[in-house]
Amino acid sequence: MGGTWDQISLPVRPGLYINFVEAAAAQIKGGARGTVGLPLFQYAGAEAGKFYTIEKEVEAVELFGADAVDPVRLVLQGGAKEVLVYTVPAGTGAVTSATYTTIRDVFGSRQFNVFVYPDEVPADEQKATQLWCKDNRENEGKHFIAVFGGSAADDLDPAIGNQRSVDLADDYAVNLISGVDLGGSVYSSARYAPYIAGLIAGTGINKSITYTPVRGNDVAKRLKNSEINIALQKGSLVLVHDGEKVKVEQGLVTSKKKIRAMRARQAISTDIPKAAAESYIGKLDNNADGQAALISAVKAYLERLELNNVLTDIVVTLDPDHKSEGDTVFLLIGFTEIDSMERILLTIKV
Repeated sequence: MGGTWDQISLPVRPGLYINFVEAAAAQIKGGARGTVGLPLFQYAGAEAGKFYTIEKEVEAVELFGADAVDPVRLVLQGGAKEVLVYTVPAGTGAVTSATYTTIRDVFGSRQFNVFVYPDEVPADEQKATQLWCKDNRENEGKHFIAVFGGSAADDLDPAIGNQRSVDLADDYAVNLISGVDLGGSVYSSARYAPYIAGLIAGTGINKSITYTPVRGNDVAKRLKNSEINIALQKGSLVLVHDGEKVKVEQGLVTSKKKIRAMRARQAISTDIPKAAAESYIGKLDNNADGQAALISAVKAYLERLELNNVLTDIVVTLDPDHKSEGDTVFLLIGFTEIDSMERILLTIKV
């Protein structure tokens, strides 16, 4: 159990709670984050209303039928370790808001690192999903990125996609605004979003997806340099064709921060509480010796990550602003992030 804490209303359940102060937020690497949560609306053979963990495309074909596996295939091709598929029970007529609410509710009790829909969803449900992601972060201690996209028509006008980025602005939201030509078949950004979800999940959190080549022959609409600049300023994820291949222009979330940074935040928010629950909570005395042991363990964890070029300048100490007593310990953790080199500016003198 974890989550953010508030000094006016301390958590009730036993657990190690981490509060990310924006000025001190930094990134760590805690192992592969390779699971993508994906609801599937069409399937054949699988039981409705069930979760399936898929690691290979052949498994998906056997369970869901060849006509339904495209979103799963894209996630795996993107590089995810596995896909956590939920077979959405079939209803009558169009998918309703209640159906989307049920999807979010059932995924709330499962662990995954990135969430994505298999295709287009209404704007109000995209917003509800972004708010659900935020609520999980702030109130449930559960951290994941949600990936969004738009229709094929929307993809032809970057202003529409950029407005979607503004509407879905959040540290844990990614909004793809580029459709992709996959050899004669054009995928909308919403339909291609599972590939981006797989790419994010499969990329180590000490790496950036900026300039990463992706599957595709071309983008649905090639943007001018000025349009790409505007899209990045709005927090959009843009795919470009550089004359040879399709690649990610820059790995951004809709709040215009780096995906690498946010996934590292998710790691520290997940790994340390998990380690504390397994080895320290209820097992250490809350005295000088117990506090020193906890500090040493957290510091050792961060130092291992430092070796992976994720952070430096590590500080782990008791929080001087809050007294650790009774059954509560306040830690102050600080470090400096190591970002990817993404802008190279040359001054040439002749």
